[in-house]
Amino acid sequence: MQVIPAIDLRGGRCVRLVQGQAARQTVYDTDPVSVAQRWAEAGAPRLHVVDLDGAFTGKMHNLAVIAQLARSVAIPLQVGGGIRDLATLQAVFDSGVQWAVLGTAAVAQWEFLEAAVARFPGRVCVGIDSRDGRVAVQGWQETAAVTPQAVAARVAALDIAAIIYTNILRDGTLQGPDLSGIAALAQGVSVPVIASGGVATLEDLRRLAALQPLGVTGVIVGKALYEGRFSYQQAQAAVQAE
Repeated sequence: MQVIPAIDLRGGRCVRLVQGQAARQTVYDTDPVSVAQRWAEAGAPRLHVVDLDGAFTGKMHNLAVIAQLARSVAIPLQVGGGIRDLATLQAVFDSGVQWAVLGTAAVAQWEFLEAAVARFPGRVCVGIDSRDGRVAVQGWQETAAVTPQAVAARVAALDIAAIIYTNILRDGTLQGPDLSGIAALAQGVSVPVIASGGVATLEDLRRLAALQPLGVTGVIVGKALYEGRFSYQQAQAAVQAE
């Protein structure tokens, strides 16, 4: 299982939010490039980068910073936030990004998602963000009347790279991952699933690693790493022990 450090960008800075709420922000670094280099040097196999400004507004704001990140490290990036049309998607890939993460498109822009996957097979990840058993869209500001499992079953028929599942109410809270939600979603699809949200301890990582037989291949970790709950090396050792 891969441990994937998160870099959330807002106003060009590296931040973390609690439950996706813009008002509950902590700035961890004003130099995202140095953060990316630090995780790469620690041994991370890839980075998960989110343009929070793009997620909130529907239009990417931090693409220049993302391009800098892609140039500064040898490991690949998966990037989401505000990618709502093919022109933006092309610009993301032109910046050196390996995988694009589309979330709102899976619910509200199905034709765009299909076109994106057709043009870039195997390079699109679908982000499924859950709040109280329903899928949140538009930067987590709206909730659709559809379950994560239903969205997962539909997108799994496409040539996507992975599904990234986040329980919003756990994100940035250090309350532990949504193990049951992750397992339920992974059991219903044949594509790789990457877990996100709530990781606080090495035991959380071990429990997630135990879900690998269901197809859970990675875990995104943010706040726990930035606040020094454990080192990246300890995190990777924890998931490899399973």
